[in-house]
Amino acid sequence: MSDLPEHGAKRPYPLEWEADVVAADGATVHIRPITPEDADALLGLHARSSERTRYLRFFGPYPKVPDKDLFRFTNVDHSARAALVVLLGEDIIAVGRYERLADRDEAEVAFLVEDAHQGRGLGSVLLEHLAAAAQERGVRRFVAEVLAENRRMISTFRDAGYQPSRSYDEGVAHLVFDIAPTEALRAVRYEREQRAESRSIQRLLTPRSVAVIGASNDPDKVGYAVLANLLSGGFSGPIYPVNTRAGMVQGRPAYPSLLAAPDEVDLAILTVPADAVPQVVVQCRERGVRGIVVMSGGFAERGAAGLLAQRRLVNTARGSGMRIVGPNCFGMINTDPEFRLNASLAAAVPSAGRIGFFSQSGALGAALLERADALGIGLSSFVSAGNRADVSGNDLLQYWATDPATEVVALHLESFGNPRKFARLARRVARTKPIVVVKSGRHTGTTPNLEGTSPTLAESSVEALFASTGIIRVDTVAELFDVVTLLAHQPLPRGPRVAVVGNSTAVGLLAVDSLLGNGLLLAGTQPVDIGADGTPEEFAAAASAALTDPEVDALVAVFVTPVSRSEDEYAKALVDLA
Repeated sequence: MSDLPEHGAKRPYPLEWEADVVAADGATVHIRPITPEDADALLGLHARSSERTRYLRFFGPYPKVPDKDLFRFTNVDHSARAALVVLLGEDIIAVGRYERLADRDEAEVAFLVEDAHQGRGLGSVLLEHLAAAAQERGVRRFVAEVLAENRRMISTFRDAGYQPSRSYDEGVAHLVFDIAPTEALRAVRYEREQRAESRSIQRLLTPRSVAVIGASNDPDKVGYAVLANLLSGGFSGPIYPVNTRAGMVQGRPAYPSLLAAPDEVDLAILTVPADAVPQVVVQCRERGVRGIVVMSGGFAERGAAGLLAQRRLVNTARGSGMRIVGPNCFGMINTDPEFRLNASLAAAVPSAGRIGFFSQSGALGAALLERADALGIGLSSFVSAGNRADVSGNDLLQYWATDPATEVVALHLESFGNPRKFARLARRVARTKPIVVVKSGRHTGTTPNLEGTSPTLAESSVEALFASTGIIRVDTVAELFDVVTLLAHQPLPRGPRVAVVGNSTAVGLLAVDSLLGNGLLLAGTQPVDIGADGTPEEFAAAASAALTDPEVDALVAVFVTPVSRSEDEYAKALVDLA
């Protein structure tokens, strides 16, 4: 029989039911259980809802919520009767509730979503969270009474992956469905999650306008570098420098606060001291900013007090629909010519390319960008997440999974925020796009300033995680660039047969050992050796013969520089064949 308590046995407030989620449009909202203190906010939701929305929910006009109903709606036992609200700032914009049917393991479920926020997938999100909560309380099935004309609500259940049985009586659809998780339900949830989180990163990387909070005329200040890089990068939209004292910054009109900016701001880059960040985030909320890059340090990397300040920062931003990159980060870059966004501390930006780059470390991110630019390696986008208070490598995997501009994913990781989710996402992405990872701490453990903020994984577990997901692990930054360049620009061989051509038998045999050890086949009986005194022309002829041989799928050229000749001659000979 059901393990639910009797009606009226109220449970403590279930803090574990609270969650920040990403809506279908990429903005964040906060979900939590309803409380009696929500009465006024619930009335506000009711007042902002149209007559049509109220009619579909309550099967009648219902112009005003009676006091008796308001009390019942906001006073629940979090067991037989439970309700979750969706918050944007201080406003309740949606509510979902279930009420257990007497002496049964079924509960009736209902939703109300404010008109202005319909179409954002909030009904599906509420249903998912209500089902999980109800299962904890022993409920096995949901029952819903829906007006037959309310096709959107009926579709919500079906689109969420449930298969409700339906019957009709006098214009009312009676729906019943099991809420136990199934593979089909998980697949639908993961697909919804991918679309939403991908959209949230896309919103960050494709702003129509940018404000730099703390923009400066002092070349030694971070605010100077950020604004200068945005300007020199040729960002396609308006840029608003914010400086409390200067009227002009780097030749542009400046504004005393974000609230004084003349038009909408999509992205805010914060370079102000840590103690000024919370006030600026509140201003971002008031201006409807979509995303924030916090370059300022002084948060979790500084200890317990900084970690608490960081959590408050994230709660404020997420509760207002914003996502945060950072704090303590190097910034982000989008090389798409339509945007040309350099919201980073990198003065030189790599050209547009096929590689998506994520780095936890700002210092290493800077080195990676500099090396990519020097080697001529093009990137589609780059994000340095710093403390990863919100946006993490998992979010970027979701984005790059379906980003047509990204064909190869490169990651520098110091730790895993959510190893289980990382494994699930990496396994999915690696089926279609190679993932190359260089990870710090193989022998030294977690980076000191990340201790306590991320789960600690033993090296054996890290190796198993990478092996099970198809990730290519490299040991050095140099290897990382070699591998991602190969994957981005070298087409896949037709098969496993590999020819080896070179000017050293010893080196050629090492190459053969490596091929055979990795499951490939040697084309021919042995490697081709032109000898230590072979000329560039002979090297090119041997390589050309291998490339045109129908029994050869790929070629490895090995080379030892002769004493009497320049290696450049041999390199040119091979380049001419390409």
